[in-house]
Amino acid sequence: MTALGLYRPGTSPLHRAPGGLKLLLLLLAGVGVVLLHRPWPVLAALVAVVLCYAVAGLSPRVALAQLRPLAWVGAVTALFQLVVAGWERAVVVVGVLAVLVLLAALVTLTTRTTELVDAVVAGCRPLRPLGVDAERVGLVLALGVRCVPVVVALAGEVRDAQRARGLAASPRAFAVPLIVRSLRHADALGDALAARGVDD
Repeated sequence: MTALGLYRPGTSPLHRAPGGLKLLLLLLAGVGVVLLHRPWPVLAALVAVVLCYAVAGLSPRVALAQLRPLAWVGAVTALFQLVVAGWERAVVVVGVLAVLVLLAALVTLTTRTTELVDAVVAGCRPLRPLGVDAERVGLVLALGVRCVPVVVALAGEVRDAQRARGLAASPRAFAVPLIVRSLRHADALGDALAARGVDD
């Protein structure tokens, strides 16, 4: 699994496809979906994405899990569009959001993080004459991805410490220790990078 814990090993054509190709297709599909303005094409795109999950050997439950964080945003957006522009626009906007989220999750679920980082680095190399350091971009991306589960783990430690002390749930009592621990981790990470010569 990746550092984010999303990658699902498999042998499907989507798993075997190069990471760079999947990122390129994701970009093209994202642009294409955004240009859709009618409900039926959007629904057709949604069905196509669900079929891609089936090809990858991923269950409908996995696909639904990717949309769960979008539920409240989607509901509010749908209600707003329904009132302002009608049901067709609501279907289009929420459908496009769902397709984009599912596509991005599909790439993450079928591609290792290291492969994605390598693909981004390879894509940035032609920009070297413009002053873009591809390896540094890859390092920043890899560190960003790695920091997500670290912060999640720190949040769990803070919550466990609060429960052990019998403290009531308080946003401030939770946020302050989490921020302090995150800054300490970032400081230690910066010192480690500086010790290896990555200090600018």
